[in-house]
Amino acid sequence: MAPHETDIDAPDVDDDFDEVILKPSADLPADRFLDRELSWLAFNQRVLELAEDEKLPLLERANFLAIFASNLDEFFMVRVAGLKRRIMTGLAVPTNIGRAPGDVLADISARAHELQLRHAKVYHDSVKPALSEAGIQVVTWGSLDEADHEILHRYFTDQIFPVLMPLAVDPAHPFPYISGLSLNLAIRVRNAKTGTEEFARLKVPQMLPRFVRVDSREGVASLRYIALEDLIANQLQDLFPGMEILEHHTFRVTRNEDVQIDEDETEDLIQVLEKGLLKRRFGPPIRLEVGEEMDPTTLDLLIRELDITEQEVYRLPEPLNLGGLFEIAGIKRPDLHYPPHVPTTAAALTTAEANEPRSIFASIRRGDVLLHHPYESFSTSVQSFLEQAAADPNVLAIKQTLYRTSGDSPIVQALINAAEAGKQVLALVEIKARFDEQANISWARKLEKAGVHVVYGLVGLKTHCKLALVIRQEKGELKHYSHIGTGNYNPKTSRLYEDFGLLTADPQVGKDLTRLFNELSGYAIEKKFKRLLVAPLHLRKGLLKLIHQETTNAQAGKPARIRIKINSMVDEKIIDALYLASRAGVQVDVWVRGISSIKAGVPGLSENIRVRSILGRYLEHSRIFIFENAGDPQVYIGSADMMHRNLDRRVEALVRLPNTEHITELDELFNLAMDDATASWWLESDGSWSRHTVDASGAALIDLQDHLMKSMSKRRRPGGHR
Repeated sequence: MAPHETDIDAPDVDDDFDEVILKPSADLPADRFLDRELSWLAFNQRVLELAEDEKLPLLERANFLAIFASNLDEFFMVRVAGLKRRIMTGLAVPTNIGRAPGDVLADISARAHELQLRHAKVYHDSVKPALSEAGIQVVTWGSLDEADHEILHRYFTDQIFPVLMPLAVDPAHPFPYISGLSLNLAIRVRNAKTGTEEFARLKVPQMLPRFVRVDSREGVASLRYIALEDLIANQLQDLFPGMEILEHHTFRVTRNEDVQIDEDETEDLIQVLEKGLLKRRFGPPIRLEVGEEMDPTTLDLLIRELDITEQEVYRLPEPLNLGGLFEIAGIKRPDLHYPPHVPTTAAALTTAEANEPRSIFASIRRGDVLLHHPYESFSTSVQSFLEQAAADPNVLAIKQTLYRTSGDSPIVQALINAAEAGKQVLALVEIKARFDEQANISWARKLEKAGVHVVYGLVGLKTHCKLALVIRQEKGELKHYSHIGTGNYNPKTSRLYEDFGLLTADPQVGKDLTRLFNELSGYAIEKKFKRLLVAPLHLRKGLLKLIHQETTNAQAGKPARIRIKINSMVDEKIIDALYLASRAGVQVDVWVRGISSIKAGVPGLSENIRVRSILGRYLEHSRIFIFENAGDPQVYIGSADMMHRNLDRRVEALVRLPNTEHITELDELFNLAMDDATASWWLESDGSWSRHTVDASGAALIDLQDHLMKSMSKRRRPGGHR
């Protein structure tokens, strides 16, 4: 068999596939799914537990506090907003069987309140004091002396005062619009002449540093920072001369920012999306965070003017918006960060004599190359692949999907260079990638100006698959070189996200991608591919058939096992199929980062299902599907999570890995992740998560990511020969 030829196709979901498999078993219990929203909050609790972990480097703990806050903001802007909209419009609330819609939001509110208070407590009682001991102080105005006050007043006068815009609220000035996620001061003042009380709102400028450095003086050795709103609040007399400052309190509003687009009634998706982005700014409020000392008069005014409920009010210790801790976490103190890690170049992409890149096309021709980022370098593999393709005179065409990247990305520049060199270049840009819409529109237009053929996806679908195809002329023939990954083509996040990617010269994969790209830029999605499973038409069906085969094998006494690594496990049909497999005796391992609606270890339902979660230095982002197949494993990697949006409303792609060494590598990775000796969170049968970091003797368990960094920096992976 030639190095890239394969003899096993992707599951045929049309010819012999019985649709009854797609229907849930009648005897499965009605309460078999965990609530997805509460499961997401449980995921963010795991992030918070990292911030609470005193064994982690201090500035990394501060970073996890900021990640928790940022995550929760997006959760409210999208998930809570979406649920509220569904309830108000009378639509069904999914995966909440037997629960009243109002109870769903009430449960979310109660849990979110609990977590936000815990989050603030970790900052005030643990992280902030530890930072102070390490020489990084977050101070208050009242703790500073007159010399510091003078320095900060000059800074306020020169750098802050000119950009502030106090807005009065009175019969001549209606209550102002409060932008989402902005930090604000609610100020009550009294007119010294008339004695009347007035209200004003002051927005804390978002373009200024969240924490202002207090200049060090002789005898002051530590770094000192003051929250920007604390500094501004103590200069209010400059903003309201002649007025008596009665009260001032911070508050913050979260709005519904989930853009809804009617793609069926437009000929220009970009124009409609840009209008939608403008509407995003004016979405209804769904959360009000206030300082815990806010007086009742001010709070009542905000509740009335913002038209929110008491349930949506979150009283918190100041400072609000601890997402601003990203600035503190970025302080250059190597002793307070994770040790630096330099990714290695994949062994298959280096020469035998030295760690120097050779022709990447020659390397790929030698055999499939499986990449594991960030342990292996993105820049010397995927980025180099596209940069060499752009510069190679034998390359005729480059086709690529782009979901999230950056305008200054070398990936975008490589496509521009290729187009300017006269090559055919197609970029399928998903401009509907949430919260990256405006940026994607900007650099997509930059690509168009350079001569790149830019396609903006399909009506009604997001293009989420991670695909790149290079067509190269070699000895009078056209050769296909392909990359299929689990993560975005973003060099920045590739250093923070854990992902897999496959580089291959397999002609069948090349043909599959050629057809898929043609259909993405045309009008239809093909149902059948040889080495790919593609959503929305047949990815779910293909996976269900593979799960069903494991169930059948277990019933026949053949080897059967299912292993899935995923970001979110929500889809009811997939979960039901896994329950049926468990009942048949199939050992099911689910390695999930975020949401898990599947239950684990429930007698009679899922006693053969284990669910583990690993969080740490890197964001676990890859998706892996391993099916034992009676001793002939079928293994896929790709972009799809097990969620309705991925399987029904997105173009996703999984690629099958035929290389036995790659299959073994992924299986060994699973063995390590699911081993009781590896630190992880376990999903218990009651739906709770328990963290396991030490063994019975108190010894620390293996840190998976640290282990991989050390082991992969030492090894040389074989080049992918079968």
